[in-house]
Amino acid sequence: MLRAMGGDRRLLVAAVGVNAASVGLATVVPYILGRVTDRVVQGLGGDAEVDFPAIGRILLGIAVLVVLSALAALARGRLAVRLAQRTAFRFREQAEAKLHRLPLGYFDRSPRGEVLSRVTNDIDNLALTLQQTLTGVIANVLTLLGALVMMLWISPLLTLVALVTIPVALWVTKALARRAQPQFVRSWEATGKLNAHLEETFTGHEVVTVHGRQREAALEFAARNEAVYRSSSRAQVLSGVIEPVMNLIGNLNYVLVAVVGGLRVTAGAMTVGDIQAFVTYTVQFNRPVTQMGALANIIQSGLASAERVFALLDADEQRPDAGSPQSGQSGRAGAGRVEFQRVSFRYEPDKPLIEEVSLTAEPGHTVAIVGPTGAGKTTLVNLLMRFYEVSGGRIAVDGVDIAALPRPELRGKVGMVLQDTWLFGGTIAENIAYGAEGAEGEQVVRAAAAAHADPFVRTLPRGYETVVDGEGAGLSAGEKQLITIARAFLTDPPILVLDEATSSVDTRTEVLIQRAMTALRSGRTCFVIAHRLSTIRDADTIVVMEDGRIAEQGTHHDLLAAEGAYARLHAAQFTRTAPATD
Repeated sequence: MLRAMGGDRRLLVAAVGVNAASVGLATVVPYILGRVTDRVVQGLGGDAEVDFPAIGRILLGIAVLVVLSALAALARGRLAVRLAQRTAFRFREQAEAKLHRLPLGYFDRSPRGEVLSRVTNDIDNLALTLQQTLTGVIANVLTLLGALVMMLWISPLLTLVALVTIPVALWVTKALARRAQPQFVRSWEATGKLNAHLEETFTGHEVVTVHGRQREAALEFAARNEAVYRSSSRAQVLSGVIEPVMNLIGNLNYVLVAVVGGLRVTAGAMTVGDIQAFVTYTVQFNRPVTQMGALANIIQSGLASAERVFALLDADEQRPDAGSPQSGQSGRAGAGRVEFQRVSFRYEPDKPLIEEVSLTAEPGHTVAIVGPTGAGKTTLVNLLMRFYEVSGGRIAVDGVDIAALPRPELRGKVGMVLQDTWLFGGTIAENIAYGAEGAEGEQVVRAAAAAHADPFVRTLPRGYETVVDGEGAGLSAGEKQLITIARAFLTDPPILVLDEATSSVDTRTEVLIQRAMTALRSGRTCFVIAHRLSTIRDADTIVVMEDGRIAEQGTHHDLLAAEGAYARLHAAQFTRTAPATD
């Protein structure tokens, strides 16, 4: 946390400085008032006349001190807000940068709503805790120390009496805080799970509605909401006990000080002004202890959020790039020859996903990868993109091991159309040009025309300047697919990956995509992953994956003639889709 505030050391020093000024000014006021009381008591007792003009001047000076202390407290609050928000800003920057360095496996294990909760809710809560620490905790500590010094100055004996209850207060606070901390951790974890459920439910609300699963979704929400309620209630109840206990101990403290102080005045060892000042300092001393008990609620919640934020920032990152670019440039450089040499991959040591895969894709050739769900088709291209690192073997592009290529250079060579279309909030033109920095309007139109997206884009109210949201509302699945394909075409890479690229479009759009792909395959190494075998009949090589291994590979006609795994897939698919005959 202190490292995160390191960029604002001057701001932090200023915040502590005005804290000290505010507390220091407020601390001297009771002592001065005690001396005024002594003068008045002496005058009323006949020992001397009351110098009301002098007392007036003293009271005016006290008023100035009070105003200056209030102004310093106001400055303290403003500095605390600024410092807390700047620290939160840096945490968000670090978290955003960290997300780009995390391996894809991290997101496979963590729901999106949970990750978002750490970057938003937890960092916001951390900022609130920091602000309260600067305005409350530091001020309370300084007040406690200042009051203690003045109490010792006035009467060490009374100070000892006043401190008798402090160990009890500290023990109670520590015991309750220790029990509350795990509950706050569970509370924020439950909040993250609740956010994950909401994100999934509302992202897929159409699926939920179509399948009539609203009741199940509501029940799941109720269960997770109940978990948030239970954990939050336990945390708040435990931390909420601290303040009334501190108040009770503080009141006992006042009684002890009043009794012993009264006896000291009677014995002539102290003056009335001393007692007045000492009691005020006792209040100043006990108030921070009581308030620290109240602040423990916020602090424990902040510590729980800090634990979650730092768990994200400290998560294992993807393997660093080897060094400088091998080719000196990215994008179109290289012929696009891809070799998988005895490649293996596994998430866990005893659960292999890819085993001993060897495959060569020549420049300009199309390699189709087919197989049942879970066979490892998508994993294979994820390894090519270095979304995951191979566990064994190597993958080479134009003879260079991809592990030796910086990721931006490698990914600049590959255009990828994911099975799930993704658009961001912006215009159609901006979405097509995403990833092709500096692309001009004419280039965007040519890419859209190559992907057969230009005709439908021109029918939109503002054409290429039509604004879409992140979900692509107002566009059909096929139209969104065409935009993402046009995006890949605009980058003009030597290698093209189509991951289920035509699996979510209608027949007419599929025909348009296939025509565009036929024209654009020249000079590109293409990997096509599809369940519909009709889309890959003309592939140069068809690779059949089963259980993470290559079962067979060859051309469409060769594999049918071999009557193996591909022939079984082909027969099952086309028998299922063939029309019934009499």
